[in-house]
Amino acid sequence: MIIRRVAIVLLAIPLVACSASANASPSRSASGASRSSPRGTLKARAGGSPSSSASTPSPVPTPPLGGIYAATVSGRIDPSLAGIPERVYVPDEISGDVVVIDPATFRIVGRFKVGLYPEHITPDWDLQRLYVNNMNSSSLTIIDPRTSRPTGTIRVPFPYNLYFTEDGSKAIVVDDYLATATVATNGLYFYDRKTWRLLKFVEIPWPGADHLDMSADGSFLLVSCETSGRVARVDTNRMVVTGSVRVGGLPLDVRLSPDGTVFYVANQGLGGVSVVDAATMKLVGFIRTARGAHGLALSRDTTRLFVTNRLAGSISVIDVASRKLIATWRIGGSPDMIAVSPDGIQLWISNRYSGTVTVIDSLSGAVLKVIATGTNPHGLTFWPQPGRFSLGHNGNMR
Repeated sequence: MIIRRVAIVLLAIPLVACSASANASPSRSASGASRSSPRGTLKARAGGSPSSSASTPSPVPTPPLGGIYAATVSGRIDPSLAGIPERVYVPDEISGDVVVIDPATFRIVGRFKVGLYPEHITPDWDLQRLYVNNMNSSSLTIIDPRTSRPTGTIRVPFPYNLYFTEDGSKAIVVDDYLATATVATNGLYFYDRKTWRLLKFVEIPWPGADHLDMSADGSFLLVSCETSGRVARVDTNRMVVTGSVRVGGLPLDVRLSPDGTVFYVANQGLGGVSVVDAATMKLVGFIRTARGAHGLALSRDTTRLFVTNRLAGSISVIDVASRKLIATWRIGGSPDMIAVSPDGIQLWISNRYSGTVTVIDSLSGAVLKVIATGTNPHGLTFWPQPGRFSLGHNGNMR
């Protein structure tokens, strides 16, 4: 029997009741590709006289605010997106549709059918369209963000997640099989992003590949392997697995730190965030949050890391500089994925097993609104977002 993520979703039971909200007002198929199966100091100045002046050291460049996310911190939207209305797109796994919310009014302004088990809404690398990842229909639904309506379909195998290489040349479809018996089909499909011609399938030999992020220079990615307790490194140019490290538990969402030195890995099985050194591929720390640590997002100024604790019904806040937990906000529901508003003031959170989306204040954690959307809302996105390009998922911008 093939075990897919759908089995887990169907068997999932909400462990946390949804809290009441405050009534606050808002201020294609491809063939002919190859397949990869891995087993795979300064010197002192001499001869100077007492009267000679020492050379002035070169100034150390100041890192840009936000580090690798420097293009996102201002909240400025790319001019090519002028005129696109702000909307929050919410896919529902059970009903197979997408709910469209106006964030200015917190009202649902649209709903349309897509495929079976839509998991995440992904902005394209060039920012001009959104893709709905229809896992059980083996398709991507294209959304025109100017009209908030679907415009077409691309056939790809079982897309649980979708990402793009930093240079925009490749799209990466994540097909996550959760069991060891089906691990040969667990992995990453690399496509030409413009033509959707399949370039190569890269098998990830550890079950449960589902979330990933790119290194600072985009030369490799780190993908979580949920049911094996590992994360794997893949060379994005050669499209081969080049290493892995065991973090234990159930690793899920992945996000690179602003300075590019470590990857944060939400670990649902351990109730916190595993920290992996990006250069050495060693586990260098663990930050405990609460039960069911699942999704990650950075604050607009990149000084704080938000973590959804799906089993605890809470959001934890980590100080990026110190890697210390500084707050935990009880919001109820079953918080899963997070989208940060362009101005950074609000966090939009899907409650995957509670049928709602919760909006909270990003500074205080106060619940501003709880919006009923359907049965199983999952990888929502707030669009448009600031940044030069999208790396995928539900809006990982740089």
